Amino acid sequence: MGFTQPFPVTCINILSSLLCTSKRKLCLSTAKLNRDNDPLLLSATASASLRYHESLRPEPLFLDPYAGCFVPDNTPEDVIRDLHPYCLATKFIDDKLLHTVSLSDELKQLVLLTDGMDTRPYRLQWPNSTIIFDISPESVFKFAAEKLKDAGAKIPKGCIFWHIPQEASELEKAIQLKGYRGSRPSIWVLQGFPMMTLANFQEVLSMISSLAMKGSLFVGELPACLAETETEIKSLAQSNTRQWVDKLFMSKGFRVEIINYEGVAGSYGKDFATGHNNRILFVAEQLLHSDDQMESWRREFQRIENEGDEDGFEEL
Repeated sequence: MGFTQPFPVTCINILSSLLCTSKRKLCLSTAKLNRDNDPLLLSATASASLRYHESLRPEPLFLDPYAGCFVPDNTPEDVIRDLHPYCLATKFIDDKLLHTVSLSDELKQLVLLTDGMDTRPYRLQWPNSTIIFDISPESVFKFAAEKLKDAGAKIPKGCIFWHIPQEASELEKAIQLKGYRGSRPSIWVLQGFPMMTLANFQEVLSMISSLAMKGSLFVGELPACLAETETEIKSLAQSNTRQWVDKLFMSKGFRVEIINYEGVAGSYGKDFATGHNNRILFVAEQLLHSDDQMESWRREFQRIENEGDEDGFEEL
């Protein structure tokens, strides 16, 4: 049985006239975009619609009190019969985030790579002093920010929220200028972040590998259609998907675990039809030291070496 949804949620084939990709940068054309012709806004609204309808279930996986402010006024309030993989992943990511931050008083940095309509900064209870960095398309974020303001959404007291435009020419520097520190623990989330090719995702992995302290977690959804854009991957059988994902993440220093959607659904007492799934849910751990950690140690080694030279000079 299929599932009802007001908007298609899929890997959007964005026309080159609207979107071009380059290293760690997405460039939007100067054409005026709106809800009817902006593919990024359409995709984000589709996901918000799924969260909105999930919240209407008699026994929802989660409640998103703000998703409704993003969807058109004429959106039907019909309850979706089948459990959508996006909603299942959203619940899993929510729980993983809250559990992880509860384990350490030092984990105060949360980085969300999103579609611009992620409501986690507002609907989840974050520990005091948490710094939330949202990296998402500027056009979608501005649209969503106005809607959230009108809905009365607020960041939890004692927390700090920063938005970094996905279009920033140097994302690493941009997030560091907002106060991110690679020498401190962090947790990273990927859900809905616009990526057209596997190469785009590899650039995201490289960025996180440079910024995330050793031991930091990276959790999220990888659209399976990214794998399909690679000729050598198209012929892969289902059994080889895990090997491909392992190799992909390990190439950037991450140990990854693919999460089974059916298992997650079962843990929540839900049934899940695998035929609906076109995503890869994952949890990865950073095995490498961040650039900040390496630089800190380099300076310390240099200091020790200089002190040794000075001691030797005094003995002479």
